[in-house]
Amino acid sequence: MKRILVIATGGTIASLPAEDGGALVPALGGDELVRRVPLIEDLCRIDVVQPMNIDSTNMRPSGWLAIAAEIERAYDEYDGFVVLHGTDTMAYTAAALSYLVQGSPKPIVLTGSQQPMSAPFTDAKLNLYQSLLWACDDHAHDVHVVFDGKVIVGTRAHKQRTMSFNAFTSVNWPLAAIIRGERIVREVGGGAHAQEYGRPTFYHSLDERVVVLKLTPGLGPEVFTALAGTSTAVILETFGIGGIPDGFEETLFGWVDEGRTLVLTTQVPEEGLDLGVYEVGRAYAEHPGILLGDDMTVEALVAKTMWACGVASGQTQLAQLFRLPINHDRLA
Repeated sequence: MKRILVIATGGTIASLPAEDGGALVPALGGDELVRRVPLIEDLCRIDVVQPMNIDSTNMRPSGWLAIAAEIERAYDEYDGFVVLHGTDTMAYTAAALSYLVQGSPKPIVLTGSQQPMSAPFTDAKLNLYQSLLWACDDHAHDVHVVFDGKVIVGTRAHKQRTMSFNAFTSVNWPLAAIIRGERIVREVGGGAHAQEYGRPTFYHSLDERVVVLKLTPGLGPEVFTALAGTSTAVILETFGIGGIPDGFEETLFGWVDEGRTLVLTTQVPEEGLDLGVYEVGRAYAEHPGILLGDDMTVEALVAKTMWACGVASGQTQLAQLFRLPINHDRLA
């Protein structure tokens, strides 16, 4: 029987109404959550650690590093890992773990729920059970989100709905698998097949000074002046397939030429970026030092930029790390 480490961090799955009967707050510990799910004692042997018990709105890069540290500490003792997490920032954490723990032959699974474990009609029990089922699968590896019967590659998950049980979608990448009850059905090309891995590479550094900026009609380049004192990298969400209004060129080129990082992506969720289609984007495709997000999710771009800026020794190495495909975050 496989050994799985459950890493509980809080979130809706662990929440109870506050003492005044009002809003939900994380209260249940990981041991209690596991005890409330039938049949898992027949599935695997489980240990639980609880590095934090927070609403995922309060998850920060330091939390990502703490979760990765728990995985690294226990890596040789367990066959897989399940991280219980709030849904609001789960996609960010899944992406971050994809960069902090690279090439893992053992599965690292994130799950949570839209309703608390204590609610009468909750999705928490099935999500936790199916996450453990995936963590016990002989072919599972690397980081995935398991939610509402979907197995989503960790760098491709995006929260699409605020209340429905099918909260998460896979952006620009096929599902690794779907889970029907206790049956895993694999999708061709989903990245779920076993691969030959050695020991994973663990990283311990992130640069938090990364900002996401969405272009809106009327926004001017002067915003970059305000960001220059506090940010080393900006991820700019352009219009459409890569449109940037007139008047930004000098500011954006100067931002990069001064040694800062600029990542261009699109604010359209699906199909990605191509700066060469329209004249309003073409100049940026040809300027050295500008990084292109292609069809990556914003969540993956944030985590990858923090990771690359945190470990690179200069712009050349940063660009090399950024362009490296990791856990299916971009096409090879």
